[in-house]
Amino acid sequence: MTRWAGPTAAEIATAVRGRRTTPREVVAAHLAAIERLDGRLGAFRTVRAEAALAEADEVASRPDLAELPLAGVPVAVKDNLPVRGESTRVGSAATPDTPAARDHVLVARLRAAGAVVVGLTNVPELCVFGTTDGVHGTARNPWDPTRTAGGSSGGSAAAVAAGMVPLAVGNDGMGSLRIPAAHCGLVALKPGHGVVPAGIGDGSWFGMAENGPLATTVEDARLLLSVLADTEVRPGRRDAVRTVAVSVHSPLAGVPVTGPYAAAVRAAARLLAEAGHRVRRADPPYPASLGVTALRHWTAGTAMDAAGLDPRLLARRTRVHAAVGRRFVNGVRTGAARERLRRRLEPFFAAHDVLLMPALARRGPRAAPWHERGWLRNVLLNTACSPTTPPWNLTGWPAAVVPFGTLPSGAPCAVQLVGRPGSESVLLDLAEHIEAVRPWPRTALMAGTAGT
Repeated sequence: MTRWAGPTAAEIATAVRGRRTTPREVVAAHLAAIERLDGRLGAFRTVRAEAALAEADEVASRPDLAELPLAGVPVAVKDNLPVRGESTRVGSAATPDTPAARDHVLVARLRAAGAVVVGLTNVPELCVFGTTDGVHGTARNPWDPTRTAGGSSGGSAAAVAAGMVPLAVGNDGMGSLRIPAAHCGLVALKPGHGVVPAGIGDGSWFGMAENGPLATTVEDARLLLSVLADTEVRPGRRDAVRTVAVSVHSPLAGVPVTGPYAAAVRAAARLLAEAGHRVRRADPPYPASLGVTALRHWTAGTAMDAAGLDPRLLARRTRVHAAVGRRFVNGVRTGAARERLRRRLEPFFAAHDVLLMPALARRGPRAAPWHERGWLRNVLLNTACSPTTPPWNLTGWPAAVVPFGTLPSGAPCAVQLVGRPGSESVLLDLAEHIEAVRPWPRTALMAGTAGT
């Protein structure tokens, strides 16, 4: 591993600003890691090797180099956000292979901050499902390449977890940041609605989809979130005491949380209690209709994104998902069901600052061509694995995933922190405390397992 393919984003930016290394040296080291590892892991749809090196040289020549928060930091961008000069395929054969004329606003912010986009990462078709596989490749978990990296930001998560980039941008419409982060041992934050510009597909899934960071440390996640939000996200007071509700139950009736994920939540609760936080067992009052509400919104969002695409070029699971969702679009568009859910959960979050709960219900499925399998099988697979993520897209409230311990297989385990609107910094503060007391291996590459 070369010197500059291991440090955190914060460390790289500090070194570049201090002229202890150059953006070209940093980017070249990460491109070498991609060349060495990505053939096994399938994180990238396209790698911008020559363009990235040229852009690194441009960063080095900037007169404001010493002030850039992401000076020379290589980043990966999920393949549903436009990058100037590159096509945006969204994991599909039905989308046009036409270069984007301009950057997405977040890509522009990354570049303004000194970051270098080294590639676009693989996603499931139209970013619908919790496994990343399709016509452009299969993204595998670097900790266990026989397993999926998750989805839909699976390629971004695999790239960061393998050390191919220190940071990646993903987005989350029903868990698409948090699911792969939990599988791959990363920190991820789905911001609350309006904190970071969305602009994802047709309407950002009725406002449920949010862009956010994938990182190996809380410091890096905070740094990237500050750039994406265009405002500094500062740590809070170290002595601040929070009221933390602890729940190990699944939000969806009949979908159980397996032992390792429940045990991780209980252990994290003890850790926070020992730090002086007010920790109590309390389950949110999820409605029995939550599963139906989630399915309607999930499918309706896909129906909007699939409109105008040739259905003959879509995978069967995507085609059926969109067809199911078309009947729900008008009802979902009113936002009434989401508002009812918010009203139901608001008293719970008025009594508790943060909810600590499982990030997932079970380990990730095997890496396989799930896009070639039936719709119902995919829906059941996704629901069994990640019933804990959709409520917080429906409410529009912030939620973070933090690595915590390991599964019996040796792959990472994780917990989820959820807060009321505006609590992104609070979630990161608690995540930072967990990290300080229970640090995790930052990448599978450092643990010696990537690509094995």
